[in-house]
Amino acid sequence: MQSFGYVKATGTDKALAGFAVNARFIAGGTTLVDLMKLGVEKPSGLVDINLLPLDKIEPTASGGLMIGALVRNSDLAWNSTVKERYAVLSQALLSGASPQLRNMATTGGNLLQRVRCAYFREPSAGQPGGYGCNKRVPGTGCAAMDGFHRVHAVLGTSEHCIATHPSDMCVAMAALEAVVHVEGPNGKRTIAFADFHKLPADTPQIENALAAGELVTYVELPKPVEGAKSAYLKLRDRASYEFALASAAVVARVEGGRVRYVRVALGGVGTKPWRSHEAEAALMGKEATEANFRAAAEAALRHAKVRRDNAFKVELAKRCVVRTLKLATTA
Repeated sequence: MQSFGYVKATGTDKALAGFAVNARFIAGGTTLVDLMKLGVEKPSGLVDINLLPLDKIEPTASGGLMIGALVRNSDLAWNSTVKERYAVLSQALLSGASPQLRNMATTGGNLLQRVRCAYFREPSAGQPGGYGCNKRVPGTGCAAMDGFHRVHAVLGTSEHCIATHPSDMCVAMAALEAVVHVEGPNGKRTIAFADFHKLPADTPQIENALAAGELVTYVELPKPVEGAKSAYLKLRDRASYEFALASAAVVARVEGGRVRYVRVALGGVGTKPWRSHEAEAALMGKEATEANFRAAAEAALRHAKVRRDNAFKVELAKRCVVRTLKLATTA
């Protein structure tokens, strides 16, 4: 690990002022420190933001919820309002990592998780003699294409990258249509959750919509849809401390046996938290039956692009969607 500067900020203004070229904000450090040890992240300085007043969960005037970027995953998951009104978020958080990591990891840090591709995390990736990784060094190729890609994405991929976004929390946030609040050198702004994470396309090294020096301050959840229920289901190789092979977050309202409102998001299969408008369109106004749930799942994975070892994810994800729709509509 190379040497770096360190500043402990006591206010948002000081945090932004202390952010220099190639610096990083650090809070829980559950992702950043790992990447620094591997030599993937090589910041010239760290701006510690743990003293900032961003660790509260508060109701909004519109009936929603404002979550500070420094709220720890455990606190968010066990918050009584979240458990009661945004169950899908609590379930997603509790399915991720381990209790020890959830006690450290923050809402803002979870939003900014980097991919879990083994080639991306290889210290020599993108270097002469090393594995190709367009995220690390654009133009060096993607070793996962013909290498180990069993856990990689089947939705939203490009010829430059097929790495999967790893977050559980973000899948639930996508289904809840959250809004991300940020602050930077040019002031404050909001970013719709659907626009926050970027598809790899021709620029896989750009993973989110943050400008240089911008800091995530809050995540806002809208007022829950009256009568809607929600559920999160995660399928993985082992029961704990493992990333999803496929997951689904569903928020749905059923009246008279028909689906009147539904939001579907997928994890473990996309290069970003994957909101499936196709599945939603297939369900709206339809009877809440297993046959219709299966049709929605088929629609969600219709454009999947598989490779040699990850083709199994398509059927796995379909079954995950069907099961989660059942949970959300019968809970």
